[in-house]
Amino acid sequence: MDVSRSFPVLILGLTLACSQGTAHDDTSLSGESLGETKGDGDGDGDPGDGDADTTDTSVFDLGGGPMPELVDVGHAREFRAVWVATVYNINWPSNVGLDIDAAQAELIDIVETCEAINLNAIVFQLRPESDALYASPLEPWSRFLTGTQGGDPGWDPLSFLIEQAHARNIEVHGWINPYRAAASAAASLAQPHIALQQPAHAHVYNGGLWMDPGAIPVREHVVDVVIDIVDRYEIDGIHLDDYFYPYPDGSPYPDDLTWQQYLQDGGMLALADWRRDNVNDLVEELHDSIYAADPDVRFGIAPFGIYRPGIPEGIVGFDQYAQLYADPLLWFQQGWVDYLAPQLYWPTTYAQQDYEVLLDWWTQQNPSRYVFAGNYLSKLGTDADWSLAEMLLQVELSRLYSDQNSLGNVFFQVQPLLADTLGINAALYDEFYAQPALTPPLAERLDQVVAPPQVTLVGDSAMLDAASGERVRSWVVYVDEGGTWQLDQIIPADPLGGDAVGLGPGRWAITASGWHNVESQGVVVEL
Repeated sequence: MDVSRSFPVLILGLTLACSQGTAHDDTSLSGESLGETKGDGDGDGDPGDGDADTTDTSVFDLGGGPMPELVDVGHAREFRAVWVATVYNINWPSNVGLDIDAAQAELIDIVETCEAINLNAIVFQLRPESDALYASPLEPWSRFLTGTQGGDPGWDPLSFLIEQAHARNIEVHGWINPYRAAASAAASLAQPHIALQQPAHAHVYNGGLWMDPGAIPVREHVVDVVIDIVDRYEIDGIHLDDYFYPYPDGSPYPDDLTWQQYLQDGGMLALADWRRDNVNDLVEELHDSIYAADPDVRFGIAPFGIYRPGIPEGIVGFDQYAQLYADPLLWFQQGWVDYLAPQLYWPTTYAQQDYEVLLDWWTQQNPSRYVFAGNYLSKLGTDADWSLAEMLLQVELSRLYSDQNSLGNVFFQVQPLLADTLGINAALYDEFYAQPALTPPLAERLDQVVAPPQVTLVGDSAMLDAASGERVRSWVVYVDEGGTWQLDQIIPADPLGGDAVGLGPGRWAITASGWHNVESQGVVVEL
């Protein structure tokens, strides 16, 4: 069965046909990628004035020189991501107290493993327990780095990861746990931890320490933390998982303080509805605040894979709506998230949690937003239900629903890729990921029009610069094969301009992709 689908991206009435082709080796020369602090990203290089030596150099200067031939090109988009868990050192760092060289080498191994099989996103847990795996002015360093919360590791893991990943066409999405204050209630806290700043709203529950979602200062702090990350780092997305109110342990959640205050202030909602409303307020405010700070940053959530038992018919399982007070259907329908990545952590052989039935249901809830299925990769090889064939089938099924905006997968977690369990890396590459791809354009940015690149030909190389004012993520090179434009390679764009790509004889088209991943038209180059 052919599971390849094209995904047309509509931009002001212009359809970019997303055709699949054959990937070739990357022959580009690219500069350094972005580091910690955001720049203006205008890519304002100097391509010349158009008066080039016609024997070996041609200039397409869209600002006033000869106009190039432009064509509509595109390729099949897909979010190919993996979760990297830091809580309890599940994935990284492998142990507390690693020296800088060893810790950085482990991050490079993760990035290079993803690059080798053409994954294009890493979802990195940078706030597992109201702490930071980056240089935060608002929260203490994570204990999972040095062994002691607040201990400075002497470097910035997030900045380093972004630099390494962006140089390889891999996005970095910051995975935030909004309310977990400590995975273990016995953990020692360091200033300025939110539980020390707001002790009345920190509650021991189910073995951990949890901040009260009903406390306005808690919500405001989470938003401040996220916007600080968006403002100071070239982060590609912000990501929440399924932890809102904690998973129940059979006892009542101890939020009487905020609940009674709500009632005294005239609140009319029932307790469960009020708790859901608290979480809804956070999700909506995060969406609005992220978009205001940087509309090119993607915001998504990975909820528990079942919305409610019986929805859709025949599904049995945990009720996140009633027990986590999470309403991902509302967030999706309201457009407060760019995507959902429901954690579909069951094999296709489980009829009561049918992978395909659940995926189909999630994709039908908002046709203008994306679904990136969450897949339980760490179960691979643990028993007969979790075979290599099962994992590949789940990716295949995800692609079968691409016409319903099922446009990718997020794998939990990276360790099976690092170990190449059951040959999963080659299998994913050979079956699905031999061709590179950009992630889908942000749903709220589809109306953007990106100026084509400025192209200067020097011999058989193309020098690429962004049009003035454009913030370009990547250059995408297509080759004309028998009258059909096929994807050739994707090159990370240097914000300082002056990228070069080698081209052989033939007819080529080169696009600029903005940070929202909307592509320009292609500038045609013939050699």
